[in-house]
This record gives sequence, C-alpha cells and structure tokens, in this order.
Amino acid sequence: MSDWTKKLPEAAQDFIAGRKVDEVECIIGDMAGVARGKAMPAAKFAKQTSYFLPNSIFLQTITGEWADSPFDAFTEPDMILEPDFSTATAAPWTADVTLQIIHDAKDQEGNYVPFAPRNVLRRIVSLYEAQGWRPVVAPEMEFFLTARNIDPNIPVQPPMGRTGRRAAGKQAYSMSAVDEYGKVIDDIYDFAEAQGLEIDGILQEGGAGQIELNLAHGDPVRLADDVFFFKRLIREAALRHDCFATFMAKPIAGEPGSAMHIHTSIVDTKSGKNIFAGPKGVETEAFAHFIGGMQHHMAAAVAFMAPYVNSYRRYVPDFAAPINLEWGRDNRTTGLRVPISGPAARRVENRLPGMDCNPYLGIAATLACGYLGLMEKRAPRPEFTGSAYIDSDEIPVNLGDALDLLDEDSALQEVMGVEFCKVYDSVKRNEYKEFLQVISPWEREHLLLNV
Repeated sequence: MSDWTKKLPEAAQDFIAGRKVDEVECIIGDMAGVARGKAMPAAKFAKQTSYFLPNSIFLQTITGEWADSPFDAFTEPDMILEPDFSTATAAPWTADVTLQIIHDAKDQEGNYVPFAPRNVLRRIVSLYEAQGWRPVVAPEMEFFLTARNIDPNIPVQPPMGRTGRRAAGKQAYSMSAVDEYGKVIDDIYDFAEAQGLEIDGILQEGGAGQIELNLAHGDPVRLADDVFFFKRLIREAALRHDCFATFMAKPIAGEPGSAMHIHTSIVDTKSGKNIFAGPKGVETEAFAHFIGGMQHHMAAAVAFMAPYVNSYRRYVPDFAAPINLEWGRDNRTTGLRVPISGPAARRVENRLPGMDCNPYLGIAATLACGYLGLMEKRAPRPEFTGSAYIDSDEIPVNLGDALDLLDEDSALQEVMGVEFCKVYDSVKRNEYKEFLQVISPWEREHLLLNV
C-alpha cells in the first residue's frame, strides 16, 4: 500500500481492500454545488500534492455560461487545489476502483479562496470557534425519483413502480410506497455503506416519488460534504434503474416541493453542553438570540437558500412549505421550528432552504444568521402558536427580490464574506437574466391569442 492510501478514512481503506486503485477524482463543489475537477490515474495522483484549476469555475452559471467578474479584470488565475484526505470516499458505481477526494481551494499565496463555497462555510464555523462554540447540524434531504425526462419541453412525471403503476402522491410515511422503488433504495444504502456515509433514516414524503433521507447530526463542514456526495450517489442509484433523481425545489406541478431542512444546535467547547439549555433545562438567552438573528437576517439569506427561479415555486401556501419567519415549538407551519427534544438536544430547525441549494451555502447562511443574532443579542418575536400558513411579506417572492435584500444586509454580507457575496450576486443575476429571456408554455397558451 502506497503512502497516500494510508491517509484514507477507514471506509475508503475497506473499499480498496488490497486492490489497486485505478483512478482518483479530484473534485471541488462550485457555486451550484456541482462537482468540478479532474480525474487522473492513481499512479499520477500519488506523485503530486496539488493541481490547478482557474478560479473562474466559481463564476460559471448553472447553464454553463460565465458571469461577469466583480473584480478588476477577468484573467482567470489558477487556484491551487490540495486534497483533503479526510473526505476520500469510494465511487462504487464505477467499473474500476475509483476514489473521490474533495480538495481545498487556495490562492497562489496559500490563502483559502474566499468565494469557494466550502471555504465560506469553514470561515463561519471558525467565527463560532473564536467564541468558544461548536455548531452542530443535521440536514434532512428531500428529493424526487422521476421517470426519465429527456425533453425539457415535456413535464416531469413520477416513476413507474414495481407494480407497473406510476408512483402515487399523498402517501407520506407509507412503507408500501417506498417499496415501489425499493431497488433504488437498496442501491442508495449499498453505495452509502461503501462510501462510509451514515443514513439516519429514509421515508416516503408527500409527493409522488418523493423521498426524505435524514442524516445524523455532526460537524457542519463534514455534513455539507456528505450532502454533496449523497446528491451524486442518489443520482447514480436512480440511473441504474431507469429513472432520474432530482433535487429541484419544485420539479412537478401540483406536488409539494423538496426542502433541505437544517437542524442546528450550539455546543460550548469547554463544558460540552448545549448553549440553548440552561440549568434545569430552561431555554437560554442564547437560544432566543439565535432565533432572533434568523428572523432578522434570513429574508436576505433566502438568496442562498432558494438560489434559482424554480426555488420560489416552493414558497406557496398549503403545500407543506414555510412562507414565513415565525418560530414555534413542534409547529411545522413555521419557518423556524423547535422540535420536541430533551434539553441536551434542543435545536432550531430551519425549514426554508430548498434541496436545490448548495449544501455548503445553505448551512453557512443558517449559521450566519444565528451567529449574528448571538452577537447582536437579537430578541425574537413571540412564539407563533397557530397555523402560520398565512400570507407574509417577509419572504422574497423571486430571485431578483432576494438578491436585492441580500445587497441591503451589510452585516450578513460581512459574515458570509464580501468578496464571496459579490461573486455570488454576479452569478445569480446572470442566471436570472437568462431565465427572463425564455418564453414559457404558460405564456404561449394564455397570451398568444388572448391579449
């Protein structure tokens, strides 16, 4: 076994099991959370400690176009990408023995590139650490399995199940509904085990072919890495069984959207105790301030949690999605929910992020809002005790409005990183401009001959 393979986590070592590694995928998540990088023979990887990619990969839009650089010149300087061996994991769907390794993006002076999404999250975690705190998160992933859709002009349909019928909606928590596409679930489990990824549970959600996968709580950067890996894993499992997996916020009209709910608690690094719980388990000022910060800053942070035009189709009444910044105990109609738990596990669940968000940025934005509340000692509004599925003007209704709110929140920009926010704004405004140039079927149907 060569020296570099000795640095691998246990699951990656088990996957190799004495075999020769054929290929290493050197990857980094771009602004959308898409894996970019290079694949190389393992023998080549063993001989180098880093490789280069242009920093312009963070200016590429979801359509493959390039946004304008917010800096002086668009010269595309190279970044130095260094492997984070703690992230090394199998790519078990490949024909040969392949490993994936997430890399850190640094500039040529050795500094972390400030607009790399993983670095944004790492920076915010360091702000907590400077206060003697350790944030703990647990994401919930919702996604749809769908029939293959090779023509974008044709609406997405649910997949065929083992009965020969299309997956049915309104079957939340049904075990028989999950069994309809059990072979896909089996591969998800097998791939996750090979990759050393922990699944806390899988269940049927309310949409036709909609699944929720829960992850165990832990370190924010590691959990974001896991979501990053899971998205690719799940897509590969679906393709093995002639269907697609999609993480669009709202892929099917008339069905619920897909969220990435984020549970967050904060641990005092010295005592090891949850700062949201005081003596005898009482709720602390820190708990209130964390919620207050989310209520005050999250309207601006929606630009990170709902990053595409489609994201805002999820924010509609009566479709199991939050359209408010209210908070409540065990109240799923509020955007901020405090689940039932003992004091040690007291946490706040952010229900606003869509599953289409970059996991590094969705978690970073959640932590940034809470951090600002703790620093500013923000008082929350009173708990909302009824149904919060009400009209609210707090949540932006489209991507343009969301970006405008982000522009106005200098405190949030400072925590997320001013340079990063400039790059993000450029990419997202470019995408929004491209979308506005597309004429939809709805417009042709209702306006072509009627107006």
